[in-house]
Amino acid sequence: METPMKRFLLLLMSLVFIAPSLRAEGQGPCNVSLVVLGIAQDAGRPQLGHPEDPAWQDPSLVRLAASIAVVDSRNAPARRWLIEATPDIKTQLQRLDEQFPTAEYIGLDGIFLTHAHMGHYTGLMHIGFEAARTELVPVYAMPDMKRFLETNGPWNQLVNYKNISLIELQDQRSTALSDGLSVTPFLVPHRREYSETVGFIIDGPERSAIFLPDINGWDVFDASGTRIESLIERVDYAYLDATFYGDELPNISSFPHPKILESMRRFDGLPASEKTKVRFIHLNHSNPALVPGSKEARTIRERGYAVAGELETFCL
Repeated sequence: METPMKRFLLLLMSLVFIAPSLRAEGQGPCNVSLVVLGIAQDAGRPQLGHPEDPAWQDPSLVRLAASIAVVDSRNAPARRWLIEATPDIKTQLQRLDEQFPTAEYIGLDGIFLTHAHMGHYTGLMHIGFEAARTELVPVYAMPDMKRFLETNGPWNQLVNYKNISLIELQDQRSTALSDGLSVTPFLVPHRREYSETVGFIIDGPERSAIFLPDINGWDVFDASGTRIESLIERVDYAYLDATFYGDELPNISSFPHPKILESMRRFDGLPASEKTKVRFIHLNHSNPALVPGSKEARTIRERGYAVAGELETFCL
């Protein structure tokens, strides 16, 4: 039987021992951490309508929708922010609790949203009246995204019931989270049915990262005035859209994203130190690079890049 004392000791142990295998090589426990909570495209893996996917029978192949967390452990309790509220948010927060426990209810100091496609904001339903019933969780969103949440049900119920508090972001304007820690949105070209789309630069006390799970393509980004190589050079870790590996789907042209093969061809001329920053994320269920040990995953490693791993943790 689990007594209150046993629960306390387990919690204490989890606070002291953070799995070193999840951390970047050579990094010990971090004061400020970036934690990957999901690496798959919006619907995760396996997806509805694909009974042939071996992930239904093999839990090791299951992947959650793309999301990261930022954790500031410099003071107790630790402060935690999510980037994206995915359909898998409850599982992702449970995993975050196991790695970075908190005594606070839900323990979220804020949620940053990139855009209004299903894998990036619909997890907000889990913090609403019918579920966690939170109080005024800060939700950071660009102007159109904020307006979408304010004026459309069921999302405006979260606002009306004060489950969330919307905070408007501006392109290229930083939001300070704590001492030496900030998040800066930057606009990117992507399908705009309901809102604009942004990536985020997360600047920590010592290191920085890009989180860019959705973009139409690098060439159109060039045309908007920003080269992705300049952003990679600016940071230590670059989580980049890798929805498709190549032409694995027959109608792939109707889903504009930079393919991994295209990205590698573009980045192959970069110094090795720049290529190692690139960690591909937001992989569709059809993407063969999702399978550990696949020929495609090996090719990515051999060319100097990496596929992001769920629960990998880096110091910021």
